[in-house]
Amino acid sequence: MCEGAPVDDDWEKRVAAAWDTFGDYAEEDAPAFRAVIDRLVAELPGDSPLGPFEQACAWDSTGHSDRAVPLYRQALERGLSEASGYKGRRAKIQLSSSLRNIGRAEEGVALLTPELTAPSDELDDAVRATLALCLSSLGRDREGLALVLEALAAHLPRYQRSMARYARALVDEPPAGAGHTDG
Repeated sequence: MCEGAPVDDDWEKRVAAAWDTFGDYAEEDAPAFRAVIDRLVAELPGDSPLGPFEQACAWDSTGHSDRAVPLYRQALERGLSEASGYKGRRAKIQLSSSLRNIGRAEEGVALLTPELTAPSDELDDAVRATLALCLSSLGRDREGLALVLEALAAHLPRYQRSMARYARALVDEPPAGAGHTDG
C-alpha cells in the first residue's frame, strides 16, 4: 500500500482495515472515524508524510475539504510522492478535488495538468475525471468533456479512434456559432 515508506506492513494493514470500516460509520460518527485515523498517525514519526495524508483523507471523506487541503499540502511538502508515488498521485487528485470544492478550481487545474504527462498508472482516469470537474467549474466544459471522452475511449470495445478524434476536436475547434460574424 505504501511502497518505500518507512512504516511496517502491520501499520499499513491496520490503516487499510480502518478504511475498510469507514462505511460502517454514520455521518454523525465522523469524529470517531477521524479519531481512529489520528491514533494510527500518532504511531508515525512526526515528520512522516503519511500522517497528514491519512488525516487529509479522513477529513475529506467526512465532508471537510477545507480541513483536508492544508494536510494534503503538508503531506506533499514532506515528500509523500517520494515515499509512495501512488499515494503522492492520489494526494494530488484528492487535493485538486478539495480545492475545487472550496472554490479554488484554478489551483486544482494547475496541480493536475502536469499529471496528464506523468508515467501512466491505474489513476490516469481519476486524474482526467478530476481535472475535467475542475475545468467545468471554471466554465471550460469543452476541455473537460474532451478529457473525459479521451479517458472513456480507452475502455470502449469499439470506436476508440473516433472518440479520441472527437475529444481532440472539442479543444481544437471553436464551439458552434463562435467566431462567426454576420457581416
